[in-house]
Amino acid sequence: MEKQKEYLSAGDKRKVTTLRLLEMKQRGEKISMLTAYDYSMATVIDQAGMDVILVGDSASNVMVGNTTTLPMTVEQMIYHGKAVMNGVNRAMVVIDMPFGSYQGNPREAVANAVRIMKETGADCLKLEGGKEILESVKLILSTGIPIMGHLGLMPQSINKYGTYAVRAEEEAEALRLVDDAHLLQEAGCCSLVLEKIPSQLAKRVAEELTIPVIGIGAGPHVDGQVLVMHDMLGLNKGFSPRFLRRYANLFDEITLAVQQYIKDVKTADFPSEKESY
Repeated sequence: MEKQKEYLSAGDKRKVTTLRLLEMKQRGEKISMLTAYDYSMATVIDQAGMDVILVGDSASNVMVGNTTTLPMTVEQMIYHGKAVMNGVNRAMVVIDMPFGSYQGNPREAVANAVRIMKETGADCLKLEGGKEILESVKLILSTGIPIMGHLGLMPQSINKYGTYAVRAEEEAEALRLVDDAHLLQEAGCCSLVLEKIPSQLAKRVAEELTIPVIGIGAGPHVDGQVLVMHDMLGLNKGFSPRFLRRYANLFDEITLAVQQYIKDVKTADFPSEKESY
């Protein structure tokens, strides 16, 4: 605990890179990762000391109101990516490649990856999948673009699963996940996200891989954790999975503030003389 306090008080301002994430894993320092989709929140999260900011295709859910991540486009991810990059100085910024932008056609995948990186200035891209997207992964990596892999529950494949339940509980799927994790590392991925899988399976993967493994609903034995910002701040009240810890209740706080504003306007209490020119 004292070492953690010392680390926080030191105010480490160095830019977080893929190498620094690897060094954090090697010395046993946990990696903090959170989503952001706009300039204002990215600024707050970065200044708070976050290691990695993910511009997630979860923007489809929390920013637009879609039921899945599938509708997100390359153009929309670039829009959110630019906004986030404008607010970040220290954190490593990772952008999700959206559904349909890298599956099936490796050359199209490279073109989309290069475009996202050039137009946003981000540090890394995240792709969902293992063996089935390996050709795209290798071709993108050959251009010098870092890739964070993503295995386990993969939201872009929700129509294949038909459910958001825990993945890889059966031995066959668990073994495929382990194999895919090794394939992604061998291809050159800089890190890996594991979503909603058994804790002991995530532990095995984190111990076997040399690259950092970041979990969401994957237990405590991985190298770091990621959550969706809207969920952990309590802005989204309709989503309460087992793995989510709410650190604030902003939905209710904002509601009260807005209601007070309405009341003050209706009663002519706002603006006051001091608030007028």
